[in-house]
Amino acid sequence: QVHLVESGGGLVQAGGSLRLSCAASGRTFSRYGIGWFRQAPGKERQFVAAIRWSGDSTYYEDSVKGRFTISRDAAKNTVYLQMNSLKPEDTAVYYCALTTAQAMGVWINQYAYDYWGQGTQVTVSS
Repeated sequence: QVHLVESGGGLVQAGGSLRLSCAASGRTFSRYGIGWFRQAPGKERQFVAAIRWSGDSTYYEDSVKGRFTISRDAAKNTVYLQMNSLKPEDTAVYYCALTTAQAMGVWINQYAYDYWGQGTQVTVSS
């Protein structure tokens, strides 16, 4: 069983930064992918970024490219999402999730993910 715990959310002004963490436990992850999704009130869950656990591949949604960076610390079994230049439209609950799918092309699809964390709220004020 995999257990994912997000942390690092909060309230920040537009233009500010936050770093989200996703701590994973329960099994070895070397072949898997970790993704970040977000869901704003009344909206569909949206893909944000993903990383192969080996660290050699990353993938971003277009609206966050150049502002967000996904990374992982294998020794800590933790994946990070560094969010810079935050905008009010980034406000959402952010979730991390684990996928066993090998093809990165499917990682933008929430249904490719097998395990989810509980989410952390990010609020960006204007």
